[in-house]
Amino acid sequence: MLFCPTCANLLVISNETGYNKWACNTCAYEFPITKQMTSRTKLKRKEIDDVLGGEEMWAHADKTLASCDNCNNNEAYFYQLQIRSADEPMTTFYRCTSCGHRWREN
Repeated sequence: MLFCPTCANLLVISNETGYNKWACNTCAYEFPITKQMTSRTKLKRKEIDDVLGGEEMWAHADKTLASCDNCNNNEAYFYQLQIRSADEPMTTFYRCTSCGHRWREN
């Protein structure tokens, strides 16, 4: 996402003049696109956990009977989130009460 340096609004891609450019819908700012622009950010495990509630989420999680593949314990904390489209089932996240191993079921 790019923003206009003049008025700080979101720039959109426009090709009204025959060439691709970033253009502001509010003011007259234009910036020609001369090369492919991409960027990626890889999230770290901690950043992902913080988005999902972090350790605080597990403090209030319920317990259920679930088999841990790591230590064969039969009890785990769990919570559910809708991380896919609304017509798909919720994803259940588990954390073993014994060893802390985490897994999920879609």
